[in-house]
Amino acid sequence: MIGKIFSSMSLTLSLLLGGGHAAAQLPVDPATLPRQIYSGEQGAFHVQGIAVDLERGHVWFSFTTSLLKTDMAGNLLASVEGMTGHLGCMSVNPEDGRLYASIEYKHDAIGKGILDKLDGRQNDDATGFYIAVFDLDKIDRIGMDAERDGVMQTVYIKEAVDDYHARVVNGGREWEHRHGCSGIDGVTFAPAIGRSDGRYYLYVAYGIYGDKERTDNDYQVILAYDVRNWSRYEQLLSSQNLHKSGPRRPLHKYFVYTGNTSWGIQNLAYDASTGNMYAAVYRGKKPSYPNYSLFAIDTSVKPRRETLKGYDPAMRGEVLSLVEAGLHHEASGTRGYDFKWGATGLCPIGDGYFYISHNAVTPDKKHQSSRLRLYRLSTDPDKAFDEVE
Repeated sequence: MIGKIFSSMSLTLSLLLGGGHAAAQLPVDPATLPRQIYSGEQGAFHVQGIAVDLERGHVWFSFTTSLLKTDMAGNLLASVEGMTGHLGCMSVNPEDGRLYASIEYKHDAIGKGILDKLDGRQNDDATGFYIAVFDLDKIDRIGMDAERDGVMQTVYIKEAVDDYHARVVNGGREWEHRHGCSGIDGVTFAPAIGRSDGRYYLYVAYGIYGDKERTDNDYQVILAYDVRNWSRYEQLLSSQNLHKSGPRRPLHKYFVYTGNTSWGIQNLAYDASTGNMYAAVYRGKKPSYPNYSLFAIDTSVKPRRETLKGYDPAMRGEVLSLVEAGLHHEASGTRGYDFKWGATGLCPIGDGYFYISHNAVTPDKKHQSSRLRLYRLSTDPDKAFDEVE
């Protein structure tokens, strides 16, 4: 039986077999939940996403090149190693119980930085953006290999790669990377936009470069996919020979007007108790925006097809709505929250409760860690969360 798994990017199972609906109710007494869960000190790479399995008592951490499995006390139970790309956020598919995570293989500053910390190991010269799909039942010992032990399949995200390689004109100047696309990161499962029920779809958010001189990178970009037939695309990944097996295009390509951010949506989490997608980002640097660190997307509102702001030449797209709550910046029309945490892990678990990652690094910069803290949605309309004492 599929367990009640709650992911960093989505609230998942409530044993609704056949429906795959995410539960809005917390399945346990919140008084029994640990207020903190510590990953322990890891290597040089910081945490990217988290997942909490309340039924089985497991916690999952993505530390960029490794996936860790701990118990609720933070004791290491198993791990998947050997990834030389950037393993990002994670979300569990409520229909098949597998963990879906973004993973990038590229050669910009981020990609080169990863390889430098891996003693100069090399990848394929090509760029590849994938959804990695992990079979959680097979991850049962420390030090499993992502490419050799059969625990990870991958699906190529062609739309994002095409945008990454595209050259466009904005303000009379040629730029690399359509929409400022730097890759993919945030992922979540949620119903179709404009509905609160029905089957769940995979939503994949772009990373966005923080160029301050262009005006066509002020939207968050989110791709929507139906993964029911993705088994025909899934392949083992070889970092020395990147495959291109994946859907030709997404079902939808959505835009969310937030102002530019530094590297786009880091964590994307669907909370069924509110029907909101929470998008945690690193703050942008354009002075014309408030540069909030957290946004709430209202999935109950159907997308609007409209001309996108800042695109030259003009471009139209399907635009999603931000929730009418939080802080409001009248000059730009954006709404959001000032919340320090969430970009390295954001995990709804029901009834408005969340586990949120507080990442840390040792003074010598050699070891990274994550301490999950228990929060719930705030009753203060200007705040997102309050920590549970």
